[in-house]
Amino acid sequence: MNTQEQIANYISSQPEPKRSGMQELHRILLQVSPECKLWFLDGKNSENRTVTNPNVGYGSYTIKYANGKTREFYQIGMSANTVGISIYILGIQDKTYLAQAYGKTLGKASVSGYCIKFKNLKDINILVLEAAIRYGLEVTRKN
Repeated sequence: MNTQEQIANYISSQPEPKRSGMQELHRILLQVSPECKLWFLDGKNSENRTVTNPNVGYGSYTIKYANGKTREFYQIGMSANTVGISIYILGIQDKTYLAQAYGKTLGKASVSGYCIKFKNLKDINILVLEAAIRYGLEVTRKN
């Protein structure tokens, strides 16, 4: 099964309204970055034990660790959580930026260093979320 099929299966396995919200976000993310690399991580480690929720990734950037090692990873991530949907915007150095720049205008969402969580797509301002995503993609292109 290829990555696009894994993503489609993952999204379609979600209950409503999470499913339709994730489908819409997937469409938006592909529209914002049509040529991006797609990722699907099933949430399992090398011993096949579940360590995180499965997630869909968009784009690619290089993570630079303190010990000098590097690793390719996605720029934007999306996953279902117990309450709703999480969007991860990776590579932003200032961990307060998302909350300060988008938190007040986003709607009913919790915003932490690199994660935006919300229950339902209708609870947030999708244009503000899209602006945050565009910012995240731009920041990691520069790094």
